[in-house]
Amino acid sequence: MHHPPQPLPEPRPEPAPVYLPFEDAPFRMAMGLTAERTEDWIELDEHYTTEMALRRDLLAQRHDEVFATQPGSEAAQAEVLNSLAQHLCRRFPAWFEQTGYALRNRLTGEHWDLANPPYAALELAGRLVQEDLCILQEIDGAPHLTAAILCFPSRWRLADKIGRPMHMIHAPVPFYGERLSKPVDRFIGLLKDDKLVSRLNWSVIDDPALFQPTGKGRTALDPSITAQNAGERLVLRVERQTLRRLPETGAVLFTIKLYVRPIAGIAAAPELASRLAGAVRALPPDMQRYKSLQPYRQALLDYLDHRGSMATP
Repeated sequence: MHHPPQPLPEPRPEPAPVYLPFEDAPFRMAMGLTAERTEDWIELDEHYTTEMALRRDLLAQRHDEVFATQPGSEAAQAEVLNSLAQHLCRRFPAWFEQTGYALRNRLTGEHWDLANPPYAALELAGRLVQEDLCILQEIDGAPHLTAAILCFPSRWRLADKIGRPMHMIHAPVPFYGERLSKPVDRFIGLLKDDKLVSRLNWSVIDDPALFQPTGKGRTALDPSITAQNAGERLVLRVERQTLRRLPETGAVLFTIKLYVRPIAGIAAAPELASRLAGAVRALPPDMQRYKSLQPYRQALLDYLDHRGSMATP
């Protein structure tokens, strides 16, 4: 008996990429930018549905903490939404489809009317992707943060940064003012429409939660984290950040995609354990305090040194 072919299940997103940006080398404060293909602008991975559900919850329960805009950012927000919708349909056609102004997200089952969105344009954009989205616009000759959806902050609060210029946003970062402030502003001002650049930022922290608006600069020793349990208690938190100019409004979109991995999984490779230990040791004291490493730095190093010593001679 003939049976008609059954449709195959739609493919699911790929496993999250593994980014290991730490180096066993002398510390150097630099932008660390890499040119990217525009098709690699947005990363969509196996955690998509889980993270999108968390983003929806945060927007419902803590909206003013994770979304903020300034007057004058409306056109840039609209351009972000339209550019993102077009990109998603082109790059991930199995999951996103646009017909006229109707956008369908097959991964979540959501349908959106882009002509009459139920939310601010940037908020809707942030309901499509795992990345956090920050709009930078030039005001008085300097880039300012004029709109953002920030569901997964790495220990900073959007309310403290919205409306401020880049040099004030990064004022707490050691060495930023004297080494990076002017080069960063200059680079953003010269960024071309057709260019996409990325950078990676890493830290080792004691909380795997994605939403972390506070906790920066802690110094008190945490005796509960030891050389025996550091691999399970601590995680590597990596941000993949991109910068891209929007051609119509001239605003720059800064994206942040978060990856969190247990230290134990990374240190299972002895050479990576040794490399991470070298990177931690190379951090200047001010940067260690900024990254809140001091409460468990020695336990982490003891753990990594032990794992690193297990390399085959």
